[in-house]
Amino acid sequence: MMQRKSRFLGVAAFATVLLVGGVLAYRAISSRVNLVGILARGELAQIKLPDGFGIGIFAEGLDRPRFIRFGPEGKLYVAERGADRIVVLEDKDGDGRSDAQFVFADNVPNPHSLVFHEGAWYVGVPSGVIRLTDRDGDGQADERVALIDDFPTSGHNTRTVEFLDDGRMVISVGSSCNACEEQDARRAAVLIYDNAAAEGEKLLATGLRNAVGLTVHPGTGELWATNNGRDLMGDDFPPDTILLVREGADYGWPSCHSGQILDPDYGYEGACDNVEKPIADMQAHSAPLGLVFYEGDTFPEPYRDDLFIAFHGSWNRSVPTGYKVVRLPFEGSEPGSEVVDFATGWLEEDLETVTGRPVGLAVGPDGALYVSDDSGGFIYRIAYVGGDD
Repeated sequence: MMQRKSRFLGVAAFATVLLVGGVLAYRAISSRVNLVGILARGELAQIKLPDGFGIGIFAEGLDRPRFIRFGPEGKLYVAERGADRIVVLEDKDGDGRSDAQFVFADNVPNPHSLVFHEGAWYVGVPSGVIRLTDRDGDGQADERVALIDDFPTSGHNTRTVEFLDDGRMVISVGSSCNACEEQDARRAAVLIYDNAAAEGEKLLATGLRNAVGLTVHPGTGELWATNNGRDLMGDDFPPDTILLVREGADYGWPSCHSGQILDPDYGYEGACDNVEKPIADMQAHSAPLGLVFYEGDTFPEPYRDDLFIAFHGSWNRSVPTGYKVVRLPFEGSEPGSEVVDFATGWLEEDLETVTGRPVGLAVGPDGALYVSDDSGGFIYRIAYVGGDD
């Protein structure tokens, strides 16, 4: 009897410790964490746009669509991450809504990004890059080559592939952690290769915690990136950033953020010396992902050549932020210093309800801006329909 009572008291004490520990942990975490993004309802969002713009659903029912690109024939290719495939969407009657969908390639593991280059599609997957080629022209890839298959897949595992104007291939590889000293030099970096065959791997730029979005400026050929700052430094630090990726540059992570903020764990005197500064800072925890320069001719003049950025939205912030599309205004090839809202509403005004999470952006042959939402499974189409410029 005494043994049973002793065991009971021991179990009760252990349960009490767990309960108290759980309450304390919740109090510590809840002040800087929100789950609205994770609990997103995935519904049709009520999006607010500048005067003269309209939005509609181009496609729906997709499984976690990530980055999107238009092919040379004008069809929209989607990295459908949740379905492990690349799908193609076509608007045959030109009414602004997809009326045909087919699979270009299946059994593609967790595809995130894709780019067309010299007759083939290059797809970023966690372990590297897969090249897909449709040699017989039937609309389906009949040749598949794993160009790179040895990237570490722990931590941030989205891989974004892009090509520079000179034909060199670049790939962003995020960090394995929130803040740490990496053992693999390829992490928290952008890699560059001599050609499309992934030969001659080198580091293009380092100190980039998670440069999810890459795009090339259509006029200058410069490489631009979004970068997600570290978590657990409060609601407003460090900022997420837009960067001009310069060859050989160090962007500071994990010791220095945004070119001037010392990390509380890895910072040291002089850590921000010789660190490349961002072009623009953005609200911390916005989670900027896809970005694209507007090269169309249907948006009003003030929007042309601007850089549009998709905010996936926060988790590590007591008050949710992000869940929208913003733009960085340009004058010719010169950027401004601050982003401005363009499409909002995926985060509702109560700041407790999320109906979608923007990820990828693409400018269509029709001049519209297309936005993927991996929570709702939608592709939105934003077009200028008239009004005050």
